[in-house]
Amino acid sequence: MEKENILGTEKIGKLLAKFAIPGIISMVVNSLYNIVDQIFIGQGVGYLGNGATTVIFPMTTFAMAFSLLFGDGSAAFLSLKLGEKKEDEAARGTGAGIIGFVGIGIIITILYLVFLEPLCKLFGASEAILPYAKDYGRIITYGLPFCAVCAGGASIIRADGNPKFNMIGLFAGTIINVVLDPIFIFIFHWGVKGAAFATILGQFANAVLNIYYFSKKMKNVSLNRFVFRKSISYIPRVSKLGISSFITQMALVVAMATRNNVLVTYGAQSKYGPDIPVTTLGITMKTFAIIMSIVIGLSAGAQPIFGYNYGSGKYDRVKKTFKLVAVLSTIICTVAFFLAQFKPMAIISIFGSESDLYNEFAIKCMRIYLMLIPTVGIQIMSGIFFQALGYPVQASILSLSKQIIFQLPVTILLPVFMGVEGVLWAGPVSDVLAFTTMIVMFLIYWKKIFSKPVIA
Repeated sequence: MEKENILGTEKIGKLLAKFAIPGIISMVVNSLYNIVDQIFIGQGVGYLGNGATTVIFPMTTFAMAFSLLFGDGSAAFLSLKLGEKKEDEAARGTGAGIIGFVGIGIIITILYLVFLEPLCKLFGASEAILPYAKDYGRIITYGLPFCAVCAGGASIIRADGNPKFNMIGLFAGTIINVVLDPIFIFIFHWGVKGAAFATILGQFANAVLNIYYFSKKMKNVSLNRFVFRKSISYIPRVSKLGISSFITQMALVVAMATRNNVLVTYGAQSKYGPDIPVTTLGITMKTFAIIMSIVIGLSAGAQPIFGYNYGSGKYDRVKKTFKLVAVLSTIICTVAFFLAQFKPMAIISIFGSESDLYNEFAIKCMRIYLMLIPTVGIQIMSGIFFQALGYPVQASILSLSKQIIFQLPVTILLPVFMGVEGVLWAGPVSDVLAFTTMIVMFLIYWKKIFSKPVIA
């Protein structure tokens, strides 16, 4: 009952700090898995190695989509049911989420091992990058079940009211990755394989800690064999609440695959060649992902506050939380805008500096692609807001608007007229269109949301 009282009565600012700060740290640390690899690969292998991580990234995002379908869905279900004082249903929904993301992690691993080379080509591997992508991707694939437990489990642990434990798990995994990366790359000379081994060993440590939490440390529900036997029938209900996160990740997969292939095609027709555009925009996207991880961590920290208070009918607290998170998200993204516009080379040089051509296109990526990043933070948190309140359709529309409805066709169309740089301009064009969609969505649904609660 202590957690329920805090969520329903504590000051919003203090409550958000309690849940969001550990969540932000956790999400940033999680995003560093790929960033750390790229830094050491860039310094020890070169830009073709970094190109390989850009190719494999959408494949890991595809697996992540299914993990979050069950993880975020069960977290939202847990918060809503605790707010409604239905602890038994909350436990079964949590069990359903765990069954879902563990099972899908194993299935995707098997499929990737069988079809790795055609998948690398599908996601934009050029002839020069393909050998590196296969070496890196094969090892990363073995770690996907651990990655699923890390990603899906993190959502449940946060919703259970223990974001600090989730942060500890992510820290442990990242420290292992950071320590082993230079050892495997520079001392053992394993190249991209070494970076991949370091990554999955870190994920393994994190996954073990999450499993321990589920079995021994859950605060609000008890997970045992009886609960898991009753959980199977809850999978559709949990999945419904996680569909926004799933669509967001799948949209990223489609967008990244399209973007990589367009960059290779039009890059080959330019002075930059096929490999520089793929690698440099990949670095920009990974850097962008750190900023987005802060916003997502902030929004994820607000998710149990949204869900509990909405389930309890305390709408004023929901609205106050929304406004606070919206302002903070916009401030964070505005800071990122100034860094991208005025200090791009300071960021790019961390990943290695190959040539003047390389640096030239990398700077263009930072300045053009991230031109309207101040509008992106509130878009992301709005999707999580709708999802937490039990409005998955609306959340899904917001998630689809940027990556699929707008960015995908613009990414294909603009390069026809602007060449390879058209891919970069697709970023700000889709941002302004998605932001407009979000505004329209709230004009339509804001009053409806708070006129009658939706019970999952």
